[in-house]
Amino acid sequence: MHDDSSARIVAGLREWMTTAAPGSRLPSSRALVAQYGASPVTVQKALRTLASQGAVETRPGVGTFVRAVRVARSHDYGWQTAALGPRPKPVQQLATSLHTYPNDVIALHSGYPDRELLPERLVRAAFIRAARSDSAVTRSPAAGLPDLQAWFAAELGAGSPMGVAPPAPSDVVVFPGSQTSLSAAFRALVGVGRPLLVESPTYWGAILAAEQVGVQVVPVPSGPRGPDPEVLARAFAQTGARAFYAQPSFANPTGARWSPDLADEVLRLVREHSAYLIEDDWAHDFGITQAVVPLAARDDGGHVIYLRSLTKSVSPAVRVSGLIARGPARERILAGAQAESLYVSGMLQAVALDVVTQPAWRTHLRGQRQQLAARRDLLLGALREHVPDAIVEAVPQGGLNLWLRFPDTTDVARLVRDCEAAGVIVAAGDEWFPAEPTGAYLRLNYSGPNPGAFPEGARVIGKALARQG
Repeated sequence: MHDDSSARIVAGLREWMTTAAPGSRLPSSRALVAQYGASPVTVQKALRTLASQGAVETRPGVGTFVRAVRVARSHDYGWQTAALGPRPKPVQQLATSLHTYPNDVIALHSGYPDRELLPERLVRAAFIRAARSDSAVTRSPAAGLPDLQAWFAAELGAGSPMGVAPPAPSDVVVFPGSQTSLSAAFRALVGVGRPLLVESPTYWGAILAAEQVGVQVVPVPSGPRGPDPEVLARAFAQTGARAFYAQPSFANPTGARWSPDLADEVLRLVREHSAYLIEDDWAHDFGITQAVVPLAARDDGGHVIYLRSLTKSVSPAVRVSGLIARGPARERILAGAQAESLYVSGMLQAVALDVVTQPAWRTHLRGQRQQLAARRDLLLGALREHVPDAIVEAVPQGGLNLWLRFPDTTDVARLVRDCEAAGVIVAAGDEWFPAEPTGAYLRLNYSGPNPGAFPEGARVIGKALARQG
């Protein structure tokens, strides 16, 4: 009887819906109980049947309604063409190093270390502690948590020689990752349409940040030992630039590390031209056989703007970086940062500070150096065996990358495609040049997953290159 009554109500309501407009409200459950002489349970069963068939939709607290028929149609966003207007300049596409691929490929392209190289246990414990603290429910100061500001300042100050004043915590501005800090520095210190000197090749993210801000990028050639000071001096004189972006320690992508003499000469040049050196210390935690001593530690005149990110060394989920600037430059950068993002998540700042102040953090870094050295040497050995035509101009003493040069006749785009078709993902060097590439390059990351597959990856690269011969 229960099933018969339910089916009778379903049939009756379906007949009623043939003349009802889409969106019409069905009679209330109480009215249906009275109309059909059925129990409330039977009425609810009938309504659930209609809902499962897609005939009605229930809105809790409101009622049950005849479902409107949704007809598939194409979206028309043509109106946005006039609203947006012409794009002033092509925007660089997402870099290869940020692409994700299935687990069954050999990934030599990534810009981030493999999970096994991260302090995962420290990060998980820090998130638990931070979730229980006030940082989970309070807004942090605009310039960052005071304790994290103090940590960034102390880290840089530890390298300051006698006679050079170390930075103060108040010189630090915390950002949500290095990309945001680059944009803020370029916007505040250079400005739209003004020239910014950059190493060439250089970090693709810096090129993208400059394009987004509207800064005019001026390439300065930089090799395995860094830029030529004489060329840099001419660039300053010819362009009137007031800023030079560089990575003096284990540059991305070349792995170059400036000598003390070159560092002294660059500092002299920026002081002579009343300019800024924007020092991106991205690989501070990835020294292998040599530790990093930033140039900023040797400058207390405000000429060096120092950037250090914890995103790669702590966790990609903890996007926190510190920018250290002295004098009015710091205030201008902070004002721009506040206008763009107001403040950085206190939760993420608390996690980052927790991790880097644990005694186990230093232990982790020592172990990481050994792992990076083993991975680098494994990939180098495989390349020398299977890709003898590739040249590594300098074996990096830190960082995450190898910079390979191939014969000038190499079709890099084809090489990348052929490698990907064979299950090996590599990054074309073109993405790291702010102007035309000066040769055929690949950037390979030795900190990625599955280092045991590096020899096979090198074999694939070698075979793909041989097919071009």
